[in-house]
Amino acid sequence: MAHMALTSARALTVGFDLDMTLIDSRPGIRACYQALSERTGTYIDADLAVTRLGPPLAEELINWFPEDEITAMGDLYRSMYPSIAITATPAMTGAREAIDAVRAAGGRAIVVTAKYEPNAKLHLEHLGIHPDEVVGDLWAEQKAEALREHGAGVYVGDHTGDVRGARKADALSVAVATGPCSVEELTAAGADVVLGDLTEFPGWLAGYRPARA
Repeated sequence: MAHMALTSARALTVGFDLDMTLIDSRPGIRACYQALSERTGTYIDADLAVTRLGPPLAEELINWFPEDEITAMGDLYRSMYPSIAITATPAMTGAREAIDAVRAAGGRAIVVTAKYEPNAKLHLEHLGIHPDEVVGDLWAEQKAEALREHGAGVYVGDHTGDVRGARKADALSVAVATGPCSVEELTAAGADVVLGDLTEFPGWLAGYRPARA
């Protein structure tokens, strides 16, 4: 039994959400919504929109556009996104160190996000963050598909949807209170661990590995 646990610890794969977990996407997304508003002549409260990041783009666009325009507006938004949002978006404090901590532990770090995958990859490349895999276009429970496929034992995210995805994948849910959900909301959703931000993650991981072994 101990041998199996040790083998599992050596093979540790940690999944990370992207928006408001690894990157502070608010400035870039705000700018992109403002540009979309100008381009279409449709009012969008960009400041409000960036307070509820996490769910897929269509779930935000439905607040501003008729249902039959959502697909076209989503395509337009995504086409504008690289030139507007990438350079405006910084890494979250502790993001690089969190990925490095997984690697230092002999593990693999993957990113599983609801963001359009090509744009997710552009963000990470621009910021010099290089996970082992990037899987996009998955939200909440859908994230369990990628987490299971890559054998992730831990999933780190900022939203209650990330907690649900981790739990469906039978992965440990580590939540960071850096997005739209409070510590209380993340705890109530069933997060196994709630951290203030990613700067606390390496210390938590150091304590987690010996417990597994």
